[in-house]
Amino acid sequence: MGFILPPLPCSASVMSSVSTVIARRQRDIARRERAMLDAAQALIQRDGLLSLQMARVAEESGYAIGTLYKHFASKEDLLVTLATRNSLDRVELFERAATWSGGTREKMLAVVLADLLIMREQPEHFRLAQFVWTDVVWGAASAESRGRALDACRPLSDLIEGIAREARERGDLPADCRLSPTALTLGPWLMTIGMHTLAQQQGMLDPKLAQDPYRELVQQLQYLLNGYGWQPLFDTADAGALDRLVAHVSRAVFGTDWASIAPPPPAFLP
Repeated sequence: MGFILPPLPCSASVMSSVSTVIARRQRDIARRERAMLDAAQALIQRDGLLSLQMARVAEESGYAIGTLYKHFASKEDLLVTLATRNSLDRVELFERAATWSGGTREKMLAVVLADLLIMREQPEHFRLAQFVWTDVVWGAASAESRGRALDACRPLSDLIEGIAREARERGDLPADCRLSPTALTLGPWLMTIGMHTLAQQQGMLDPKLAQDPYRELVQQLQYLLNGYGWQPLFDTADAGALDRLVAHVSRAVFGTDWASIAPPPPAFLP
């Protein structure tokens, strides 16, 4: 006849100890991943994105290569995770634009200025994001890391689409404008990414335009918003009014001026 052992008692102190151990392990994991991502970021800034090697990341972070691969199954996963972390760092600037007390049309300009400010201060983040979204990296990354990246982008898109919803509620957009909030905000984003990509490539823009491409971007944004019927309509031919608008939004939202927001011309320009 077998004996049935009674269940072991599980006191509050035991449960507390287990929770403490789990929390400590989670902190250790987070600390290791942070060190690995910091090392990868530093290597990209120093040697370039295409030169990044997992062995060098492990060496620079002070961990064995096997430990690195326990956290990131591939270089693609590491790059996607690094881009995800960078996206989370951008939320604060877009929150400033979205929650500012200005009009909805001015807020859309503030969103574009936020993007330019990030491109100016952290150019390597933009290049990394461009590379990560290519099929070479995105297609090879794990579904888990891709999901985390998309989740990280969602707060940004929610903030910006909230401006379009607010504009519709206020009557700043005409009743016959059938575009969704996503569609309304996609245009400014594509214009910003496209202009910056062209501006950084030698010979892609007319030399005169290449000297001040971001002011051209802001003017083209006004044409686009006018096309949406987004009120108040702007006189795109009034260069002085455009300069005053940009100066006002730059100072009110970000506490700086246009010269400190627009990315500098690339080094190949005279």
